[in-house]
Amino acid sequence: MKYDAALFDLDGTLVDSVYDLYMALNLTLSDLAFPIVSQRLVESWVGNGIEVLVKRALCGDMQISEHLDEALSERAIKLFYQHYSEQVGEYSVLYQHVETGLAALSGMPKALITNKARRFTELLLDKLAIRSHFEVIVCGDDMAKKPSPEPLLFACNTLNVSPNKAIMIGDSKSDILAAQAANIDVIALTYGYHQGEQLGDYNPQYLCDNFLAIIPTLTQR
Repeated sequence: MKYDAALFDLDGTLVDSVYDLYMALNLTLSDLAFPIVSQRLVESWVGNGIEVLVKRALCGDMQISEHLDEALSERAIKLFYQHYSEQVGEYSVLYQHVETGLAALSGMPKALITNKARRFTELLLDKLAIRSHFEVIVCGDDMAKKPSPEPLLFACNTLNVSPNKAIMIGDSKSDILAAQAANIDVIALTYGYHQGEQLGDYNPQYLCDNFLAIIPTLTQR
């Protein structure tokens, strides 16, 4: 086959998890007497890790203010972790065809590469019963986060696969840039959390509108 391994993003690619984040974020903002935010806004802010998400919520904007108080940020992030620990996986669901697609790829080595912290990633994978599909799981607190190529290259090395024989599947600019920096082909999924950007502008090798559409690409010879 053209590809020997598949590297998957988590949130926005395999799992629609935004409602968990939305609930935990608004509980955090309420604790701090900050205005709550809409689910649509939260969805537009997801993709760069929890710390960035919380800071965006405190600023009420995608752009984090250079004047944001550091002590406030630290307190808010700590509160968010407490709330999210209770919320993670409660409202999350697999996107359509994900279970079928992962089963169809059972013979291909797979890694999960997420910017989410490990404790939340493992909780979510267990609640959705998909952890067993992945030989390697790389989380945001293990090493540099995407768009760094480091977690992708680490996954390839662990799977003993050359980067030019792996492919990344994700839903965001960070996934595409990480793959490009690692010289790994990438499938960009159009249904996830891409912060309002047109992913085609970043020149991924493939664009797909649903999860099953990735199967012919991953199994081509």
